[in-house]
Amino acid sequence: MTTAAPPLLETRGLAKHFKVGGKTARKTLHAVDDADLVIRDNEIVALVGESGSGKSTLARLLARVYRPTTGEILYQGRSLAGMRTRKQTMAYRSDVPMVFQDPFSSLNPAFRVSHGILRGLKLHRPELSRAARRAEAERVVEAVGLTPAGEVLDRFPYELSGGQRQRVGFAQALAYKPKLILADEPVSMLDVSIRVGLLNVMAALRTEQRVSILYITHDLASARYLSDRLLVMYAGHIVESGPTEEVLADPQHPYTQLLLSAAPDPRTPVTVDATADPGEPPLVIDPGAGCRFRGRCPVAIDRCATETPLLHELAPAHSAACHVAALAAEQGVR
Repeated sequence: MTTAAPPLLETRGLAKHFKVGGKTARKTLHAVDDADLVIRDNEIVALVGESGSGKSTLARLLARVYRPTTGEILYQGRSLAGMRTRKQTMAYRSDVPMVFQDPFSSLNPAFRVSHGILRGLKLHRPELSRAARRAEAERVVEAVGLTPAGEVLDRFPYELSGGQRQRVGFAQALAYKPKLILADEPVSMLDVSIRVGLLNVMAALRTEQRVSILYITHDLASARYLSDRLLVMYAGHIVESGPTEEVLADPQHPYTQLLLSAAPDPRTPVTVDATADPGEPPLVIDPGAGCRFRGRCPVAIDRCATETPLLHELAPAHSAACHVAALAAEQGVR
């Protein structure tokens, strides 16, 4: 009997809370709460939600920029809590690098493009000779569609377009031979006309380099175009998850329905009127029990005010954290 391989990355009950209001403050901001997610080998997962929903905080937890308040992160079946040495931390960050929303976050304008890539190679792959580092830098630059590679490496960041700078960000991550790239809103600062090119780069990295990607975005159209599975986040909670096409064709959580109504797909019927949305996402400072979407939800029931809904599987691989959707599934109504 063979045992199935563990997921590439998994979280269990992951939470991150911040104290607000100074050293003596007693209030707590719940940026992420009870986040359970799975990312498998050679898979693209999209994490979507409004600004302030906790997407970037979750990404920084996975990148080990933040330490969890509670819960755990497992990488290839092993808890990151057991990674205590600098060598272990460096190995993980080589395997799971991050690409930021603003390409200038990872590019030093005082140095040529080659500087960041070669410096990263020297730090994360010290076995490479100087010549091998240059050859590897040219390889990863070509892999993200920037040619001729030698000329691109010798330019300064200001000599590149926004799309080219973002591709360099992916080249820097690719240089570490990663298994998973955390891409935090990588196309949101780019012109619409060049976004598809970068989405195609990410798709090619998965196909040609066998790299998994967590694609963080507020754009459902690009999530549909790129991802295999979709995670929907609201006010620190993951409220729906499942295969991308299934979630978008048959959304079960009212918040997912609201997102779709704001940017509808002409192929599917709209079930929620976006113009009827009563407000902005709630403050998540000491939120208490209950569904955090209930103040905006058109179908909320009494239970929503007193009991926080957990992800409940409504169909194979399709889950939602909604009391109303769970009751409908139990009654055979979808």
